[in-house]
Amino acid sequence: MTTAELPVIAAVDGSWRSYEALEWAARDAVRRGLPLTIVHVRPLNRRTSQEAQRREAEELLAEAVGRVAQVAPTLHTSTLAPMDFPAAALTALSEHASLLVLGSRGLGGFRSLLIGSNSLTTASMARCPVVVVHSGRAEEEGAEGAEAAEAAEAAEGTFSDIVAGVAADESSEAVLDFAFEAATTRPGARLRIVHGWTMFSSMLSGGPVFDRDAAAGAAERTLAELTAGRPEKYPQVEVVQEPVHGSASHTLVTASATAALTVIGRRKGGEELGFGLSPVAQTTLTHALGPVAVVPC
Repeated sequence: MTTAELPVIAAVDGSWRSYEALEWAARDAVRRGLPLTIVHVRPLNRRTSQEAQRREAEELLAEAVGRVAQVAPTLHTSTLAPMDFPAAALTALSEHASLLVLGSRGLGGFRSLLIGSNSLTTASMARCPVVVVHSGRAEEEGAEGAEAAEAAEAAEGTFSDIVAGVAADESSEAVLDFAFEAATTRPGARLRIVHGWTMFSSMLSGGPVFDRDAAAGAAERTLAELTAGRPEKYPQVEVVQEPVHGSASHTLVTASATAALTVIGRRKGGEELGFGLSPVAQTTLTHALGPVAVVPC
């Protein structure tokens, strides 16, 4: 089975955020022409018998299949219920997936947390791109449960832009490949390619140090070089290049509020934070107001 044939995997745990992510995954699988695998990871718990956990998993997965049937009635679905630590199981399954889709927090998440530990850990370790579906737009308005899911579905129909955050290095190749492919599955979608720069980053890259106009020009040239050839390969995608002076993570978080999907790279450099995420990726994933795709690179 090639990468193009591998399924989209959606993880569910019974929380409304996981069901919101499930419905997002179902619609995306239809767009990509891929099957959907629904996964519920049974936690390692000595207080509950394996038989009880198995029955609970079957009921939960049956409900999930029913929800998918309402969103995408022709989509081919399958289910899995492995027993393991959630992040470990999902990371292992990611090797056989084209995309892994998670909710931002599960049943065990504290309301004060912007993203759950399982979602963050999986995004930092998975072998395929991971989409974390945030409910930030709905939660800012105080919506929860079915109300939030309806708001998220309406937002997906309203916002069509794909936003890709790129750096001035080879890590951007995988990000751009994923972003352009995502844009082609959404007719009429515009791809905004964002590159944040500062005078300090210009200095570190060997560019202008004191001339801001010259540094801005260098950022524009860098962005043009990064995207060279792709507009011709994907002529159906409208591309907007946005070199932005200032914090890349702030720009991406702001852009996520009106984006169908924000795409970032899982660059090295975040090991000091305890995860394989760069500081920009960590901040964007934590504070985004819409779905975020984290691409291994």
